[in-house]
Amino acid sequence: MTEVGPSGMCTVALRRSLERDPDGHEAHTHRMLTRRIARLIGSVYANDPADDCAQGAQCYYVPDRTLLREEADALGIRGEADLFGGVVPHAFVATKTISHGLVDAAATAPDGWSHALGKALGDAVLPGYSVYSRDDLLRAGRALLAGGPVRVKAAHQAGGNGQRVVADGRELADHAATLTDAMLRRYGAVVERDLVEATTYSIGQARIGAHAIAYFGTQRQTVDHRGLAVYGGSDLTVVRGRFDDLLTHALPDEMQRAIEQVRRYDAEVMRAYPDICVTRCNYDVVAGLDRDGRRWSGVLEQSWRIGGASAAEIAAIEALQAEPSRALVRASTYETYTGEVPDGAEVHFRGRDGQVGSLVKYSLVHPQ
Repeated sequence: MTEVGPSGMCTVALRRSLERDPDGHEAHTHRMLTRRIARLIGSVYANDPADDCAQGAQCYYVPDRTLLREEADALGIRGEADLFGGVVPHAFVATKTISHGLVDAAATAPDGWSHALGKALGDAVLPGYSVYSRDDLLRAGRALLAGGPVRVKAAHQAGGNGQRVVADGRELADHAATLTDAMLRRYGAVVERDLVEATTYSIGQARIGAHAIAYFGTQRQTVDHRGLAVYGGSDLTVVRGRFDDLLTHALPDEMQRAIEQVRRYDAEVMRAYPDICVTRCNYDVVAGLDRDGRRWSGVLEQSWRIGGASAAEIAAIEALQAEPSRALVRASTYETYTGEVPDGAEVHFRGRDGQVGSLVKYSLVHPQ
């Protein structure tokens, strides 16, 4: 299929999920970023995708979640030229459960599960298991607790929600009792080694038309109106190309290891599920210490959709497009509950969100 480039004639549409708040800060930010994607490929933004993309018209989609193959087929998405995001053959492939294998051969697994992937990932991920029943969760937790506290994460939740650190068998059993069989069967959960003094890295790559970038960086936390530590943005170093191009730059040892773990994770997942189509991928990698002071690092999960770092990704592509001789861009995203915005920032949302209260989201390209 012909790739949509700067002169391509198509309509760019943000495809919203029905369960998401159409007036929330995410929806507002995604609409703004989708308009900028349309400008990058020389096309127009669809105010009403149902009309503008009907009757066989060429359309480039920006889904707010990873699509299933049957959804993509219904929209006419046939390959990388048709979307900013990802398409997977099974719903669980878009969740954090693919980061680990099952606790044993008798464990419950969804249809389409790759039993080889968990072993192939090796030390690209933390010690852990994916589970789809309460009994498997208890067995996985007990096996890991011998090496220190473990973190239990509901696979369908994001941003640190649906997580609990347990230190012993009693806490594990108490937490397992709060999880319904229906939830575990439908979504699954992850049980993995908990780390302290941890840093979370963001490593990713993206393609929009003829523009291809890769990046590495770190995430920041901030304090919301409830006094809780939440995601506060990402600081990225962006280069032209793909993951391999990141390793041509001088990097600290821990960052280089994180990038190599992402390359392995990405390659093994694509080998296990060859029907995946991805043009935007962001991987969270954590590095920190276990209870005994041993250092671990590993990929936590993937994001194959427009996400929290995408404002920086798009700003970096715009900066590289404006300066063809520029080899590297440093760009950041910010989410702040104080309302303060520096000069030169691109504001994506400023107002009151029904879920989190007053919030400002913006991005910034740093001087070369």
